[in-house]
Order: sequence, then C-alpha cells, then structure tokens
Amino acid sequence: MMFRSEFSYETRPVRVVFRPGAAVTATPGEAARLGLRRLLVVCGSRGEAVARAVADALGDSCAGVHAEARMHVPVEDADRAVAAVRAAGADGCVAVGGGSAIGLGKAIALRTGLPLIAVPSTYSGSEMTPVWGLTDHGTKRTGRDPVVQPRSVVYDPRLTLSLPVPLSVTSGVNALAHAVEALYAPDTSPLVAVMAEEGVRAMAEALPRLAADPKNLDARGRALYAAWLCGSCLGSTTMGLHHKLCHVLGGTYGLPHAQTHTVVLPYALAHNAPAAPQALTVLRRALDTDDVPRALWDLAGRLGAPRSLAELGLRESDLAPAADRVAGEPYANPREVTAEGVRSVLRAAYEGGPPVTA
Repeated sequence: MMFRSEFSYETRPVRVVFRPGAAVTATPGEAARLGLRRLLVVCGSRGEAVARAVADALGDSCAGVHAEARMHVPVEDADRAVAAVRAAGADGCVAVGGGSAIGLGKAIALRTGLPLIAVPSTYSGSEMTPVWGLTDHGTKRTGRDPVVQPRSVVYDPRLTLSLPVPLSVTSGVNALAHAVEALYAPDTSPLVAVMAEEGVRAMAEALPRLAADPKNLDARGRALYAAWLCGSCLGSTTMGLHHKLCHVLGGTYGLPHAQTHTVVLPYALAHNAPAAPQALTVLRRALDTDDVPRALWDLAGRLGAPRSLAELGLRESDLAPAADRVAGEPYANPREVTAEGVRSVLRAAYEGGPPVTA
C-alpha cells in the first residue's frame, strides 16, 4: 500500500485513565486535577445507578445528578440540562453512560464552555471526539468544537459488564464504523490508519468473546480499548456517507443509534469500496478476510444483531425521502453521492441480504 506522504494530524489535550473500578476510584481525582469543585453528573435513566455511585464518590464536589439524557440529544433536553447546570452553580460536568449521556454533556459544554469529564459505559467512542450532535424538530445537526472534547476520560471495563449483549454488540459495531470511515476520509493519515486497524482488529476479536461470556472482564476491557481507538479515529477525521445515513435515519425517523450503525455499515462500505482501495487493504488485514462488507454482515448476524432497517421499524415508503435528504446535503465521501446511489444503499439495508460490492 502506498504511503500517504502529505497529511495533517491534530491532537487535542485529553487525559485517559483506564482500569477496572476507575469510575469510582479515579473520577474524584480527575475532577480535583482540573480544579473542579462543583460538578453536575449527567446520565440516562438506564445508567442512573452507576451515575449515583460516581456522584457519591465525588462527595461534596457533586452538585447533583441530572438523569435525563436521551438518544440523539433533543434540543429541548439540552435546554433543560443547561438550566440545571446554571441552577446548581456547577463549574463542570461529569457524563456517565453511553453516547446519549456523553452527547448531553457535550451539549452543556457547547452552551456553557464548562469542562467535561466522560465516564463511558458503552463502546460508542464519543468521549474521544470534539463532535457534538443535537436533534431539533426531526433534524439532527452535528458540528465540531474543541470545547466539547472531554478534558478527562475515565475508562472502567467493569461499567460495561452490565451492558446487555445485544447492545454490547451493536455498540461495538458502531465503533467499528468510526474506524472504517476514518480510513477513507479526506483528512486521514498514517496515524489514523494505525489506530483504525488495531481498533477494528481488537473489536472484532472482543465481541464474540464477550457475547459468549458477558462477564469476561478481559473481553470487555479489550472492547473498551478498541472503542477508544475507533473513537480517536472519528475525532481526527471527517465522516462520510455511512454516518450521514445514520444521522438522518436516527434524527428524522427515530431509529435506534447503535443498531442503525450496525445495519447500515456493511452496505455503505460495499458501496464505497470501489473508491477506497487503500481503506479496504487495511480492513482486509484487520479482519483477515477478502470480503470486508460480508465479514461485517456475518459478524453482526452471528452475534444476533439486527441486519435490516425493516427490523428496526423503518417503513419502505421512507426509503426515497430519506435518500433524497441524505443526497441533498454535501459532505465528504470517497465515491460521489447521488440520490440513486443512496437509494440503492438504503434499499439493500432495508432488505438485509448479504452486501454486494458495487
């Protein structure tokens, strides 16, 4: 594979603590290191018990728990969270949970400029990015701003032990999607390729192990490590067709985030493959296969994940308007984005059959 000899790569200041039990044992120290004395803990309803344990560990430094994070970060939720921060007189925020909780923490940071500590409990990878997203009246907007990048990330593999296997699998494939699209991004680099290859390999090895033994802390830790790498890829590059499709399907049609990524990824990659030969070379090596889209489709099916948009509740009548919406907004992608091409990807993902490289 040819070496990409011209590129730029930007790193952002973030401190990572990675160890079992760190959510409770390390988070107070990270807050103190940042000089924070009054933190609002944000989470979703499913992760409230863990968030309250973190809040208890913070002791007098905790200004309260706001357990209202929801998928795709509706703008009205962000408004309420910012009001809660101001009412509490908080000087920072701790987001405990998956992409929804971290997304809400980022919305607070975007609006207030307050520092964010992330304690992820899924494999979304959002904690390693300056990317924010808000959904307003059925439209999901995303952007990049250094202020939303968590200043500290506390990885605790024990937090993921309670993550149900189906959600663990789809969350892990969601992370894979970040690495896949980073490999053919216009702003990719050799460093991104190294992280993406290791992240894909580690996640593809970890998911079958944790599905077979959900309490296997080593497999959980390896998946979290992979999510860190894949999230770092997302944070360093511009995402393409796959992520745009998932944002529209989630923000406009209400499809679940991780499951949608899992369904769409093999078909979006099969579509882009002819225009991304170097990315496919890396992915073939990472997954030890000649047919990467089929391998990703097989992995999801073997682990019991959904494989069609129909399963997720999308209606056939939604395919054409969704495709028009995706094709109507410009963004980077290795292959030209056309309404016809997007319709073909959505149709294949809706039906859920084996992906065919175009």
